[in-house]
Amino acid sequence: MSKKVLVTGGAGYIGSVLVRILLDKGYFVRVIDNLSFGGESLVDVFPNPNFDFVRGDLRNENDLSKALDGINYVCHLAAIVGDPACNKFSKDAHEINWDASTDLFTKCEDFGIEKFVFASTCSNYGKMSDPESYVVEESELNPVSLYAELKVKFEKYIFETKKSSDITKTVLRFSTVYGASPRLRFDLTVNEFTRDVSLKEELVIFGEQFWRPYCHVYDLANSVCLVLESEKDLVNNQVFNVGDTSENYTKKMLVDEIGKIIPSIVVKYIVKNEDPRDYRVNFNKIRDVLGFKITRTVPKGIKEINKIISSGVIADPKNQKYKNI
Repeated sequence: MSKKVLVTGGAGYIGSVLVRILLDKGYFVRVIDNLSFGGESLVDVFPNPNFDFVRGDLRNENDLSKALDGINYVCHLAAIVGDPACNKFSKDAHEINWDASTDLFTKCEDFGIEKFVFASTCSNYGKMSDPESYVVEESELNPVSLYAELKVKFEKYIFETKKSSDITKTVLRFSTVYGASPRLRFDLTVNEFTRDVSLKEELVIFGEQFWRPYCHVYDLANSVCLVLESEKDLVNNQVFNVGDTSENYTKKMLVDEIGKIIPSIVVKYIVKNEDPRDYRVNFNKIRDVLGFKITRTVPKGIKEINKIISSGVIADPKNQKYKNI
């Protein structure tokens, strides 16, 4: 009998990709989502007999109970995502990213959940103390935004407050995501830059020298599935950075890659000497321990987004629905 997986935020940018990977692997998949960005991303999976959907809010105890009934594994992706959204909706961020998340974990214990995978972020590292170094999972955390602060707070909760829990718990610190998804977003660095250049707009870059790691949405989603399929001893109480060390880029490097694919690029650089999130990340642990490998690179992601935009299949790529706020 296949395991049953609950994906919180399963209609979202990463969640909607994860749902399809899990279904393709034969899992029973239930999604709980409040559909704050609509549910079109899941329409085509509804006919699948192994798919179930709960329209609900993690802040509602009855919704949580309905979603967790009969479930074996939980992939917790639901959140107010990103710095701008958390700043704009700070009350919701505290309620969902912290209060509801702790309530969810407690409910998971009540329902006998076997594995719990939490989607965190490499933004937790903040600014590198040594600009020539690469942060690893054991590096000091320096959250500089409400979004990262709440991610770090929940990480500490499951590893310290809930250290003795019987649930196998794993934290995945995601790189900055990009690429095509059933729930498209164009407010993410690679996607946004590529969209604007594809639309023949001038690209304005603030602070060309700042570093960030990038990973395709499919590979991030696949890392969640990999954790579910790994032995308990390898993933219990573990943190993994998710990405590939070769995929750390400065903004200038990203622009150069876009220019190779879209030679007509017009770019203007504006000097910016400070960025609270400037970091390069080492991803050897997830590669060495779990055998994780990326299947897509930033240049391929640029080509993917450029193809979508230049085809005209999206009537209005600047529409608000392709953003998180």
